[in-house]
Amino acid sequence: MLQKLSIRNYALIDSVDLELDKGLNIITGETGAGKSIMLGALSLILGQRAETKYFFNQAKKCVIEGQFHLSGTFLQSYFEDLDVDFLQDSILRREISIDGKSRAFINDTPVTLAVMKQIGEKLIDIHSQHATSEVSDPGFQLSVVDTLADHLPLLSSYRGKFRLYKQKLQQLINLQTAADEARSRQDYEQFLFNELEQAQLRSGEQAELEIELEALNHAESIKRGLLNSQMLLDGEETAVLPILKEVISQIQGIEKFNPAYTSLNERLRSTLIEIKDIASECIGLEESIQFSPMKIEEINARLDTIYTLQQKHRVSTVEELIEIQEAYSDSLNSILNSDEEIERLLHEIDELKSELEKIAAELSKNRKKAIGHAENQVAEILTRVGMPNAKIKIEQKVVENLNKDGKDVIALLFTANAGQAPAPVGKVASGGELSRLMLAIKSIISKHTALPTLIFDEIDTGISGETALRVGDVIGELEQNMQVICITHLPQIAAKGDAHYFVYKKEESEKTTTGIRRLNNKERINAIAEMLSGHNPGESALKNAADLLHLNKTA
Repeated sequence: MLQKLSIRNYALIDSVDLELDKGLNIITGETGAGKSIMLGALSLILGQRAETKYFFNQAKKCVIEGQFHLSGTFLQSYFEDLDVDFLQDSILRREISIDGKSRAFINDTPVTLAVMKQIGEKLIDIHSQHATSEVSDPGFQLSVVDTLADHLPLLSSYRGKFRLYKQKLQQLINLQTAADEARSRQDYEQFLFNELEQAQLRSGEQAELEIELEALNHAESIKRGLLNSQMLLDGEETAVLPILKEVISQIQGIEKFNPAYTSLNERLRSTLIEIKDIASECIGLEESIQFSPMKIEEINARLDTIYTLQQKHRVSTVEELIEIQEAYSDSLNSILNSDEEIERLLHEIDELKSELEKIAAELSKNRKKAIGHAENQVAEILTRVGMPNAKIKIEQKVVENLNKDGKDVIALLFTANAGQAPAPVGKVASGGELSRLMLAIKSIISKHTALPTLIFDEIDTGISGETALRVGDVIGELEQNMQVICITHLPQIAAKGDAHYFVYKKEESEKTTTGIRRLNNKERINAIAEMLSGHNPGESALKNAADLLHLNKTA
């Protein structure tokens, strides 16, 4: 329920704090006083767009705040699904700055306007004479039948399975499309894979082959260089080794004179050994090099294969070619596996569809049973509110294909006149008739589900007398299941309220402002008397108003 509504700087309101009763709250006031301003303010915390031109003071921001007491936990999961903290006393706040920028908060946590709208619609249901198109909506009509059928848990289970069913169908479409596309290129990919596989590529072989080919192509130069190097080191008397041996001999003759000469000679001997090894290795390397035109041709052929594949696949390394080969292998394997995956998915879809068909049949059966009761109950209430000849007929058609609600399509047919065949409600009902029809529907579904705070905005236009009393009775009965706020101009309905709020205008500093206050019992009698006879009501009007209030309290 809406416990408190705070309005700052909106329309003709500078500052208003409205504390509401848990039962039936009546709002009255003079024409043009601004009774519907509260609805405009509430619409902002329901996620509607705001315009700064409606600010009371263009130099200040507008703030609308609603405090709701949420008994029970039926809304908790809804809050959690939207990633919003759930509190039993929750606050929705909307701030609009002077530049038109808007901010929304739920329990002091910033939220998007879309989230605020989704939660706001669960908390407040505004019903006005000019907003009755909902009753013509097939989705709303079906939801009424489902509520009266008392199978919302079953419907929720069905919808969860249906979402999964649709997801599986989409997966199947995606898989089949991918498989078809893969098969269309399978032959070409198989050819490319075979070509790469036959090449038997090995990581690092390109560099090895290029080095080996370079050596073979320059074999003579390399052999000559190695031989010359060996000769310079050990080939004749002027080579390095003979000279080094002579140096060692000279130092050896003087090493007894200084330990440093001994150390120097040891280093020379080590150098001698290293140079001998180098000279010997030069001979070995030279002998190992064999000029082989056949080997050159073999390596060139292998490299040509590698270069051709690299050019074909637009890469520059053997490692990249190996990766491409593996990718083709995976793609070809996926084609083989996709058939198995498709078969598995088809089996899951068939099982889900079978489950859905069974649940849909149960939903249809429940709806058929509920429709008769709904028609009778709505007709009964319509009779009570001055429409004794009104009839509704709810047509149920079972379609072939499953949808998110089962296999039923519901159509609400209506007539307000005797002898007239029921027709689609949106085509034959007037605004006043639609208002009372919606009142009847809300009245019966309120007994089956936890509706949000229900607001009626002058839906009593065009009725009076006994009919007004009956409409007031029906509205009054709603408070047994929910909080009701009713903006009215009829004294018969105003007298039904548990709390009565009066909207008024006043002039301050050459500026018109709107205020709202709760009336005490004496003020209520006077306000209702004015609704009966105008300003300065006489004794009879005051007595009549008192009687209306007394009847309501004793009813």
